[in-house]
Amino acid sequence: MTLSHPDDAIRRFWVRHCQACRQVAQSFGQKLGPATCNIWIPDGHKDATADRAGPRQRLIESLDAVLEAPLPSVIDTVESKLFGIGLEDYTVGSHEFYLLYAASRGIGICFDLGHYHPTESVADKISATVPFVTPVLLHIGRGVRWDSDHVPLFSDEVRAVCDEAVRSGMLDEILWATDFFDGSINRIAAWVIGVRAVRKALLYALLEPSELATEAERSGDGAAKLALQELRAELPFSAVWEHACRQADVPSGLAWLAEIRQYEETVLAKRE
Repeated sequence: MTLSHPDDAIRRFWVRHCQACRQVAQSFGQKLGPATCNIWIPDGHKDATADRAGPRQRLIESLDAVLEAPLPSVIDTVESKLFGIGLEDYTVGSHEFYLLYAASRGIGICFDLGHYHPTESVADKISATVPFVTPVLLHIGRGVRWDSDHVPLFSDEVRAVCDEAVRSGMLDEILWATDFFDGSINRIAAWVIGVRAVRKALLYALLEPSELATEAERSGDGAAKLALQELRAELPFSAVWEHACRQADVPSGLAWLAEIRQYEETVLAKRE
């Protein structure tokens, strides 16, 4: 337990910690533009929770204390999780709790792709949430079994999220972040792979003839809708991506990997 801890002293410690994090974000935001400060906590119980309301009431009071001071350069968001190791039975900061808290306090909500049930669609949440809560911060990660934070890939789930962001016309209400903690591979390479995966998925979404598919759906022509959506698989997506890389003067293909390896040998390997 942190922000929902029953011990007042421990709870106040974590309140001060979150307040300090917002101050750090404020310093970033003043120099670089608005900075997001996202709150996620691991609070919960392992089995047969007796009191579910008490911790949530304490969490409300703690969050209100954290967010009390207005910081104009900070975008505040809160993030839920379905469960964590050691708290399989009860998560204080559930999806419903944070969604309603964000709506009631006028702050943003964070959707982490690895924090929901595997059959739950984060893509479907975008158009359901943005009319009531903005911004939506997306933590693009990749779940592997119980671990929610592997390096993002150009996967069906990531493409579905990007498709919905483009189709709904809500791109301006979304903040994008990659979220991964896989320390088994080069961290810079992990960053590049993840960011490129999201950028590729967004480009893939923008290449879909979505307006034509929507028009077909509204007219009741389901066959044409499916055919138009399927047509995208035949379009030269890779050529457009290569062209975009050339325009941005960045390496395409695997050319960037050689630069990462050189940096690893000349810089990272020398660090103690």
